[in-house]
Amino acid sequence: MPRRRPGRPRRDDQRPTRDLVLAAATALFAERGFDAVSVRDVAAAAGVDAATVVHHTGPKAQLYDACFARVFSAEQEVIEAAGKRARSALAAGPQDAVRALHDLVDVFVDFLEDRPETTALWLRRWLEPQRHGELDRRYAAPLYGLVEELLVAAAGAGALTEPTPHVTVRSLVWAVHGHVVALAAGTGSGARERREFRAFVHRFLDALYAGGPGDIRP
Repeated sequence: MPRRRPGRPRRDDQRPTRDLVLAAATALFAERGFDAVSVRDVAAAAGVDAATVVHHTGPKAQLYDACFARVFSAEQEVIEAAGKRARSALAAGPQDAVRALHDLVDVFVDFLEDRPETTALWLRRWLEPQRHGELDRRYAAPLYGLVEELLVAAAGAGALTEPTPHVTVRSLVWAVHGHVVALAAGTGSGARERREFRAFVHRFLDALYAGGPGDIRP
């Protein structure tokens, strides 16, 4: 059997080498955290040599950053598209606005359910809140801000009342991450958990906004 040249991807996966490296690194960092993963570990998982990893992504700190940039880019694409659809519904009134928010949250839940390594990657990073804080500023804050701006716009259009959009967005984000962790743990029926969680989030939004402006419940 011919010997695979160093840095050449395995024959059963001919994606671009950088994609292979980032997929392998994301899985490892999500499982172990930053300190417990070496460039050699990533190289072995990707089926290349360590020099190839460094060539495509830089040293470990840059590789770690690139993993977050990768998941951020995919998430940003779906959230921005859903946000645009939600904005277009604002003028139709409170009920349409809330339905659009249901759809936006469903898109976010679908994204993380399909890519649970995203949740695991972020949870590992948040275990050490004093380190790598720039990752939050670059790859979490922009998406939080996008949804917060949408809620402010909805309030400005008279579709709903939202005095603390930053609290609402962060609460929903953490709830969804917790849901993904529960699915990964396999403590119940996956299909049932998915249905029940979506129903919960919709009830949560309805309780916040379905009454329209001025309807603030204790």
